[in-house]
Amino acid sequence: MTARPTFADITDQLAAQEIELPSWAFGNSGTRFKVFGTPGTPRDPFEKIADAAKVHELTGLAPQVALHIPWDLCDFDDLAAHAAGLGVRLGTVNSNTFQDDDYKFGALTHEDDRIRAKAIDAHLECIDVMDRTGSRDLKIWLAEGSNYPGQADMRGRQDRLHDSLSQIYDRLGEEQRMVLEYKFFEPSFYHTDVPDWGTSYTQVAALGDKALVCLDTGHHAPGTNIEFIVMQLLRLGKLGSFDFNSRFYADDDLMVGTADPFQLFRIIHEVIRGDGLNSPDIAFMLDQCHNVENKIEGQIRSVLNVQEMTARALLIDTEALTEAQRAGDVITANDIFMDAFYTDVRGDLADWRVSRGLPADPIRAFRESGYQEQIAADRVGGAQAGWGA
Repeated sequence: MTARPTFADITDQLAAQEIELPSWAFGNSGTRFKVFGTPGTPRDPFEKIADAAKVHELTGLAPQVALHIPWDLCDFDDLAAHAAGLGVRLGTVNSNTFQDDDYKFGALTHEDDRIRAKAIDAHLECIDVMDRTGSRDLKIWLAEGSNYPGQADMRGRQDRLHDSLSQIYDRLGEEQRMVLEYKFFEPSFYHTDVPDWGTSYTQVAALGDKALVCLDTGHHAPGTNIEFIVMQLLRLGKLGSFDFNSRFYADDDLMVGTADPFQLFRIIHEVIRGDGLNSPDIAFMLDQCHNVENKIEGQIRSVLNVQEMTARALLIDTEALTEAQRAGDVITANDIFMDAFYTDVRGDLADWRVSRGLPADPIRAFRESGYQEQIAADRVGGAQAGWGA
């Protein structure tokens, strides 16, 4: 008989865990109908970094912050120094080709060579930012497709996408990478140019080793076995990054683990099974819109949820599970899996945080710190950051 792992057995792996925060999650966001402003919302990238640093200070989990261009345009030397002074660093650079009238019918897939060149140049400018910040990854999500049958030449768009991505790929530095995100639908409803992991994989595989797939947990059809996709991309060596969030219906961008914590547990299990946990080759990032909750608290809750499900997944007795799987013992295999999922690790995690000089309850510590009241008082005037609606 094997011994099931104890919490003490997994603390080294938990201590190495890093989750990247999205700068834009600290700004205002909302629905198609309304974006709600809140006191203390950042007005520039420097204030976004300060809020992200507060999350890391209280959790020890989030030392890196992703940027979104052009939302975060600024003096990047100053921003990197500002981040370092607060104990965090700049990370993934995300491109934006979905808020320009020229891109109404596509950007990297557009029929018009002038517009397509403009979109390519926007990505090359993102790589220029990466050169300044020391960022490794350029993440591309494309809001491109069509709404009606016959509206667009789907095959031609795939050909143009490959050509555009090839030009961007050729500009990458030796240590830089491209990660191509996919999304089932929205804002296009008949077809999306990169709707699934297979399309993303096909495109990046044609480019080379520095092109990989980004998996957003909210970008799938209902009922999709996301952990199967995680397994397959790890098996193929093409999983470059995650965008963690949670959903009930579509791309809800809710706090990760809130709608279906069991799904998050299953995904993390496959990450561990595929040697992806704490791998330098896979970026674990949040991508969320905190529409009604406090933005800093929402980020704290999310990283803690990822940490908790990671701890539970590490407690699976993998040797016993393998034995049961090989024996065809369905009930025992499922029992082993579920025993780990139902293990309450919250007390152990709280005690472990205290042993590392962190607050047992980071959200409570945030509320008692006075930080929210301080930024609400200080950040008066100017335009709050947000994507608008």
